[in-house]
Amino acid sequence: MEGPFIRIEDSGEVIALRPEITTIGRGKGVDIRLTDPSVSRLHAEFVRRGPYLYVVDLGLSRNGTRVNGRPIARRVLDDGDVVSFGAARARVGGIPREDFTPEVELRRAAAPELTRREVDVLTSLCRPALSDEAFVAPATAREIADDLVVTEAAVKQHLLRLYQKFRIPEGTNRRTRLANEVVALGLVRPTPVIPTQRPTDPAHHHTPPTSSRRAS
Repeated sequence: MEGPFIRIEDSGEVIALRPEITTIGRGKGVDIRLTDPSVSRLHAEFVRRGPYLYVVDLGLSRNGTRVNGRPIARRVLDDGDVVSFGAARARVGGIPREDFTPEVELRRAAAPELTRREVDVLTSLCRPALSDEAFVAPATAREIADDLVVTEAAVKQHLLRLYQKFRIPEGTNRRTRLANEVVALGLVRPTPVIPTQRPTDPAHHHTPPTSSRRAS
């Protein structure tokens, strides 16, 4: 079979991946349908970019997505990797092997494995700061806690672990440096700001006067 494919572990079925995006889940509208009850209706997607393939967990399942047993939010795949969607497993094949230079390996290593909660914290951290990929200011620990409905202490613990994972040294503007690193690695994308519509107040509607002059 030419091009990337997956082999479903339970059935042995081999399925070719689409040229750009292949959705996977338990729902009827996905490209690859898995019947395991631990799989959500729209669970994840495979994305092809040139010779590269990566898998994205869509965050809609309580059971998450794993690559070789490790929980991921997004991960570039290598030939032979095992991807788990809940309890359902599939092995990836058909990906050309590539000899990476140390410089490329270093860049790949800069993006650590993240838990789903850490991804939530990073998304909340960057949400107010992203506008057309330009930085303003990241969210505070208090704002992240309010957004995720958790305690501020829990958020601070997650941030400490994230500082370690991304090797952000102690000092001023630590949250900003973390957020900049996350955006640079493409782990969080800018989200469009949806303007809040105020309710229409009939009392504030004025009909433009037809004329201020009276006929003489």
